[in-house]
Amino acid sequence: MFSKKKKIKIKINIKTIFIALFIGLFIMYAFSSLSSEVKKVFPEKPFPQVIKDVKENKVKKIEVIDNKLVVYYKNGKVASSYKEPYDSLIKIFHDLGIDPLSVNIDIKNTQASAGMINLLANLIPTVLMIAFFIFLFKQAKGAQDSVFSFGQSKAKRFNKKIAKVTFKDVAGVDEAKDELQEVVDFLKHPGKYRKLGARTPKGVILVGPAGCGKTLLAKAVAGEAGVPFFSIAGSEFMEMLVGIGAARVRDLFATAKKNAPAIIFIDEIDAIGRARSVGAMPSHDEREQTLNQILVEMDGFTPTEQVVVIAATNRGDLLDPALLRPGRFDRRIMVGYPDLEGRKNILKIHARGKPFDKTVRWEKIAKRTVGFSGADLENMLNEAAIQAARQGKDRISAEDIEESAMKVKLGPEKKRLQSDYDRKLTAYHEAGHAITAHLLPHMDPVHRISIVSRGMALGFTLVPPAKDRLHETKTHLIEQITVMLGGRAAESVIFGEMTTGAANDFDQATKIARSMVVEYGMSPLGPINFGPTMDVTEWGKSYWESDKVSQDTMSKIDNEVKKIIDSCYKNAIDIIKTNKPYLDKVVKELLVKETLDGDEFEKIVGKKKVTSATSSNNAASD
Repeated sequence: MFSKKKKIKIKINIKTIFIALFIGLFIMYAFSSLSSEVKKVFPEKPFPQVIKDVKENKVKKIEVIDNKLVVYYKNGKVASSYKEPYDSLIKIFHDLGIDPLSVNIDIKNTQASAGMINLLANLIPTVLMIAFFIFLFKQAKGAQDSVFSFGQSKAKRFNKKIAKVTFKDVAGVDEAKDELQEVVDFLKHPGKYRKLGARTPKGVILVGPAGCGKTLLAKAVAGEAGVPFFSIAGSEFMEMLVGIGAARVRDLFATAKKNAPAIIFIDEIDAIGRARSVGAMPSHDEREQTLNQILVEMDGFTPTEQVVVIAATNRGDLLDPALLRPGRFDRRIMVGYPDLEGRKNILKIHARGKPFDKTVRWEKIAKRTVGFSGADLENMLNEAAIQAARQGKDRISAEDIEESAMKVKLGPEKKRLQSDYDRKLTAYHEAGHAITAHLLPHMDPVHRISIVSRGMALGFTLVPPAKDRLHETKTHLIEQITVMLGGRAAESVIFGEMTTGAANDFDQATKIARSMVVEYGMSPLGPINFGPTMDVTEWGKSYWESDKVSQDTMSKIDNEVKKIIDSCYKNAIDIIKTNKPYLDKVVKELLVKETLDGDEFEKIVGKKKVTSATSSNNAASD
């Protein structure tokens, strides 16, 4: 067996090597000069004693280093001494009558090293000063370049090799995927469409709630297209300098045209594409200039230019009408929450690479997760894997997925220290929600009841819809409000007291009742919309209108909302009073187990008779 040799790439920077060598040589020379000057310390003798020893012929050799004398004696001893700075040792010997030839005098010349040290002492500060000014000039040049580069687009370019997401990795949005697949095919094979006189779609806008796959679809387009793909966020066009956004738009479209066929993806386009102001003074002139430039660039395409703009937003109602007209964004694709089949397919995609045990039933999980977005489902399976790993399991169970689903929607469990009275109060509150939901004919079966705190709630009653529906009925909305008021009804009947735990229930119930009167026309006031709406004129002006109702009408709306709430609360009180024995049994089990699933709940109160399914998640919490 031969081991494969790995190639090691070494990047050489000449500038760095030069600086390192310069510093190294300087340090070496400094140490060498220091070592040449700092000698071994010898015993010091007075200069007259040295003269006496010379006269007595005891000295063998004298080294003269400037003013310092190193005296070597014939007996092997060495001493040091000092003479006058400007007196020559030979002249001193002559004056004292000593023959200079009687002693070996070795004079060391230190002027060369001293001169080098002086040269370095003068040169190094000069070099450092020059290097400092060069650095300042480069910084100034970089700042100048950055100023002039403001107008350049910050879009990131991707190609097929970099973008590894394809349409096989996208599920739950089949209609949107088909539309975008057609765009990709148009860019790959434009000939078959031109034969029939079709032009390239100029723009496709993806509209839908957050987490439903808009950006993922754009990544899949980048992976499938095989053409240059330029990605940028709407906020990246904006800067503090006036005109920069429009300049970046021009640069982005010019770059895309040079690389045609190409795709431009603008994420969160509502940051710059909001409806323009209708007042005398615009609310944000820079944003409107950027929007106007996008309108001009998209409308300026010729039929031969194969550049498609894909945009994504979750606030499609706020976009300027001129941006949405045909010829700019020709296609408006809604990307909504996945249905039952979509959720099953999304779960299969995100289940890749994760081991699951035999208790996992994807059909049941898909039904359990009505209202979950694709991001919610991915997060749910990831949390399930984390929980299983934390418990030391080698496979993910259905219990792990159930716990992670509640964690995603309601938050993690909180072990709060509660008194027995508080636990009992919470148990009756949640049991009141569950009993009213169980006995109302159009409500779905109760999935879980718990008095374990999650998020801001001390407990919760989960009533997920049995299947997806597209329409709400007045009957079901009334029953929803009744279930939300069931908690307060149980508190009133059992304790004769009111608590603050039902505040969130009242908020949700009031919103539904007001929507029934103001938006849905489900009251004696008639099928009239009394709420504020966005008005779009034929000239493209768009703005939110304030309430155009009289004080008398507003009073009538308030009365109708109160009638709905009062009627539902009275119905909830009657249900609780009539079924108090069941309520007590459920509370008794809750105080022992803290959490009851749907099967355990129905063993106490009996099997539920469902008349129809709901269309949205219903979870009442205190």
